[in-house]
Amino acid sequence: MKLSFKILLLFGFLLVYGVNTYAQFILPENFNKGKLEAEPSKDGNEVQGNVYITVKPGVKSAIFKNQEGINYRVKLYNDYKVRQQGNLVCFVTTDEDEFVYADSVNVNLANGEKKGYHFKINCKLPGFYKIGFAMHLTYYDDTVKRVFGLNPGKLTTELHRPADFDEFWGNTLDSLKTFAPRYKVTLEKSLSINNKSVYLVEMHSWGNAVIKGWLSIPKDRPKKLPVKYRLPGYVVAMEPSLDDDDFAVFNLNVRGNGNARDAINTHGEYNLYNIESRDDYVYRAVYMDCVRGLDFLFSHNDLGLDTSRVMVDGASQGGGLAIALAAMDKRVKLVTMEVPLYADFRKAVEITQLNPKSRTPVGMITNYLRTHPAFTEDKLFAVWDYYDPLNFADKVNCPVLMGIGLLDQFCPPQCSFVLFNQMKNKNNEVWSSPEKTHEVDALYYTYQYLWFQDILRLP
Repeated sequence: MKLSFKILLLFGFLLVYGVNTYAQFILPENFNKGKLEAEPSKDGNEVQGNVYITVKPGVKSAIFKNQEGINYRVKLYNDYKVRQQGNLVCFVTTDEDEFVYADSVNVNLANGEKKGYHFKINCKLPGFYKIGFAMHLTYYDDTVKRVFGLNPGKLTTELHRPADFDEFWGNTLDSLKTFAPRYKVTLEKSLSINNKSVYLVEMHSWGNAVIKGWLSIPKDRPKKLPVKYRLPGYVVAMEPSLDDDDFAVFNLNVRGNGNARDAINTHGEYNLYNIESRDDYVYRAVYMDCVRGLDFLFSHNDLGLDTSRVMVDGASQGGGLAIALAAMDKRVKLVTMEVPLYADFRKAVEITQLNPKSRTPVGMITNYLRTHPAFTEDKLFAVWDYYDPLNFADKVNCPVLMGIGLLDQFCPPQCSFVLFNQMKNKNNEVWSSPEKTHEVDALYYTYQYLWFQDILRLP
């Protein structure tokens, strides 16, 4: 397609669909919605029906290895009793909403007719791209959007790790040791169901704050069980795990989460607490809470815990916490993380700023920047460069499994892959869920267990 025609096509698309279309991501559950009101036909009767669309990438994961192979197949089915005519536009932009590609085909569907359309996409640079399919038909308008990756294993970025990064965290770890943990473990008989013994765990952490968690141990078990240590998402309350028969599961509530919510009063949004101070920022204490939880596990072998096989799992915020913990403490033997929050924080801020109304955790921070002009972006990064999981990643030596949802606006896939690419263990793997937002599909957890089984040599 000649460049001049591409520009005309894009201009026509913007006239029809509006300049904000690229930024409006429709979630999978909202894809097949017709016009809000049925339009009258020429004889005055309302026309009822729908057009169903199926979008399939050329590879199941929607992560393509070479630019020649990027393609999508689209199927349309006309449920209206009248013919549907118009066009189907395919458009591609970068994560930063820069135009990459557009193409269009004519659509002419009789009642009950199904047709397929094939789009071969022209992209060159490694990265993640937004792709949309916009229909403008006789009685039906819809836009379906997806994301695909091209050679994301080649994504890199400049690290902004402070010169005193290691010293800062070394001193922080040393200071944690000055707070006696004073562990308290209580069997909760009323919660001990599904053939599990459930214990309430309490301990003193950094700053002498009391944090808590739940330890679940199967009653029918070998003498020693491997340990699954789970870290919380953003202000997510961790509850006892009752469905895992192969691990002792320790779910930690860091300060401000779940049954440890009273350990801190953030006076508002959690991740804004002391954000203007490197030394007093909330995540300094939170990272130490994760280390203290690991201390608990290694001091309680008598509960039947096999501390030679401790794996750490976390989703969203918990994914970033898992990376920081594995970097700082080599007692961690395995990491699984899903949709890791704050990965490549500088890029995440750049992408999130494209949507001023974002209510994601990163969006809360970008909104703080807008409403506190004296706290500049440079000042923000002067703090966050000490907490960005990206700056911990190359210190993680154990195997890592990462699961991502390609439609994730909380944790852009580009940022997750840049983080992942810093880690070099030969057993590292990625699972991609093309139609998920801030989550992974159910099959991931089956694969996760098989991965555990292989790496930890489970029976």
